[in-house]
Amino acid sequence: MLVFSTSDKGGTGRSVTSCNLAYRLCVGGRNVAYVDFDFGSPTAGALFEISAVERGTPHQDGVHSYLLGETGVAARVDVRAASDRPALRRMGPRAGKLLLYPGDEGGAEFLTADDAVVARCAELLLALEQEFKVVLIDLSAGRSVALELVLKATALPQLRSFTVRWLIFHRWTRQHILAASGLVHGPHGLTQTGKECGHDPLELLESVRYVRTAVPAATLPGAVDRPAQAAWLMEQNAALKRLASANQLGASSLLGETPMEPVLQWREQVVMDMDVDAKIANPATTAAYTDLARRLLDAATWERF
Repeated sequence: MLVFSTSDKGGTGRSVTSCNLAYRLCVGGRNVAYVDFDFGSPTAGALFEISAVERGTPHQDGVHSYLLGETGVAARVDVRAASDRPALRRMGPRAGKLLLYPGDEGGAEFLTADDAVVARCAELLLALEQEFKVVLIDLSAGRSVALELVLKATALPQLRSFTVRWLIFHRWTRQHILAASGLVHGPHGLTQTGKECGHDPLELLESVRYVRTAVPAATLPGAVDRPAQAAWLMEQNAALKRLASANQLGASSLLGETPMEPVLQWREQVVMDMDVDAKIANPATTAAYTDLARRLLDAATWERF
């Protein structure tokens, strides 16, 4: 399974949620590859607390160099062996592999997704799909070259039979709902660019689900003491649900949502069960990530009713 994570705006929690999703899949026994296609800011290493590649690999052997043909093999880092966080190195015998494919330190967005770059991208995805149960590719935000690149690659004959999922991340605000809808349905968005690259727009839409991030607990009944404020918050939450539905981001297109989490506001990281046991993180956060991982692999999640 190839899973592409993207968002129309920065600050959606796309990377940190994808990182936690990869971790939950790994501890569930799956072999997972996390590929950093956030070309302008390849900092996935920092999320996994691997100081050697926290801003990408410094050896000019990351995904930037590979896609440009400057190295024959893209660097790969075993998270369980390389993380500075002891708990990530002790996932347990039932955990699968978790490999990070970092970008290049100081790398930048590609100017074009030319045929040579697309061919190397397809070659990389083909090799990863054969080795790993889930390949999670974290794309740059917005209508980026990264988006165009993977759409062109997955339209090639050698990748057409693969299971592909698209996760669109957005915060629970009017602005982010409109932006996420535009990224998928708007001009130069996912469906239009996908069609131009050779995809069937309807099939592409069937592979899209949305992830709402940092949803405030104040939207839950009883979470706010002041009745007037509680009523207003519930009204606004209902309005956001109507807006999401009107923009094709409703319940049938939702993979799941994550709550506001103080740990992630202060430090973007993998949130582990031990953080909950230590009363540092909220149980709802790890439950949300576990549910996202389950629903990602559940075929029923991807059926349209």
